[in-house]
Amino acid sequence: MNFLAVRGQGDPNQEGGAYKEALGLLYAVAYTIKMSKHRPEGYFDYVVPPLEGLWWQEGVHGVDYARKADFQWISLIRLPEFVTEEVFQRAIREATEKKKQDFSKVEFFSWEEGLCVQCMHLGPYDDEPATVAAMDEYARAQGYLPDFSESRFHHEIYLSDVRRCKPEKLKTVIRQPVRKEGRP
Repeated sequence: MNFLAVRGQGDPNQEGGAYKEALGLLYAVAYTIKMSKHRPEGYFDYVVPPLEGLWWQEGVHGVDYARKADFQWISLIRLPEFVTEEVFQRAIREATEKKKQDFSKVEFFSWEEGLCVQCMHLGPYDDEPATVAAMDEYARAQGYLPDFSESRFHHEIYLSDVRRCKPEKLKTVIRQPVRKEGRP
């Protein structure tokens, strides 16, 4: 899958922090692609997909929610198949010209997730550890082990807009990388 991506680190809740800046950059480029007058081959009208995030911390398998300042992250918005590197570069130029802003942090990111266990988490982000623990228990019962690495991360897909939704109504798809027990 191909994505728009911005990499960063730190607490995503920090007002005016790197995470909030990343979201502004991602959405500006995503909507530049969607609204562009340049229609590449294979173009179709589409809804900009939800925000996603890959999360990790040095020395931790998974994430430690108590240490948000230590988060490393890649914020993502999935791209339709017709968006090539060339279409992406044109969108960066268009967004830079139109918004008079630096979009050099946004990258064209290709990623294959691999085998994972997935669950819909309902509620505040701070309540995710209980969902992740249940996912881990389920995976182990099915003969799977966590499989975090330099290319396999805790993955979240945000189906709710945190600015317009009460915390108890938030919907977040959580994915954790796994491998069959006994396999490297």
